[in-house]
Amino acid sequence: MPAPTALRRLLPKPPLWVKPPLWVAMYHSVTPITDAADDPYRVTVSPVRFARQLHWLGDRGLRGVSVRELLAATAAGRAKGLVGLTFDDGYADFLDSALPLLRRHGFTATVYVLPGRLGGENAWDAEGPRKRLLDEDGILRIAEAGMEIGSHGLTHVRLTECDDAELAAETRRSRELLEELTGDPVDGFCYPYGDVDGRVAHAVRKAGYRYASAIDPGPLTGAYALPRVHIGEDDTPWRLTAKRVLHPLRRRHPVDLFPPQDAPAVVGAP
Repeated sequence: MPAPTALRRLLPKPPLWVKPPLWVAMYHSVTPITDAADDPYRVTVSPVRFARQLHWLGDRGLRGVSVRELLAATAAGRAKGLVGLTFDDGYADFLDSALPLLRRHGFTATVYVLPGRLGGENAWDAEGPRKRLLDEDGILRIAEAGMEIGSHGLTHVRLTECDDAELAAETRRSRELLEELTGDPVDGFCYPYGDVDGRVAHAVRKAGYRYASAIDPGPLTGAYALPRVHIGEDDTPWRLTAKRVLHPLRRRHPVDLFPPQDAPAVVGAP
């Protein structure tokens, strides 16, 4: 597995000229589910279901990789058969539940963490059960295992509602803290709640990130608003097949995932 710094050399600075659609799966928590009430936001996948989903990828000759690796491979024309795997919120259960299964398959992933809530819990989920978040040691262990560490902001707030000072802290300061912790460059950002507009995307680029993950950014789709496919407990093999088939049809704008050299980095950015 190439080291993060080696992969970073392969990842050109935006803008990057490639064609969509990349297929990036969005996960959150991997832990046993005993009751539907335990997962009101549909952010949890049981280890058994997750294992079956990884088998589904492997059986089709697909390999799960981090977003950094996926973009580097795309730039080099080597992305065939690669699927991006992402985990939002930085839940501590990734370490014991998701990581062993990923390593068993030879997969990597991007884990978006919250340096302002290290070792804390998901207090933003008012109706959901409390879930423990990764602490410094957990993040380092995940990075040492070959996973990409990305920022999910400092504290999981809606960035579109932040003033300029708070937006700068959530983007730039979170990156600085993670780089101090891991000693590696942090290239990726993930928008909490998937909320992004031109101002927020511009702030992420200004903070020094090379890409950002969204959910369904519509006309903002680009290097700083990569669309992703939500994967949950209900995603059996036939549902995964349907999502993969329909993905190119749902991602028809813009024509190019990344804009050419003479175009703005993000449509609508100030």
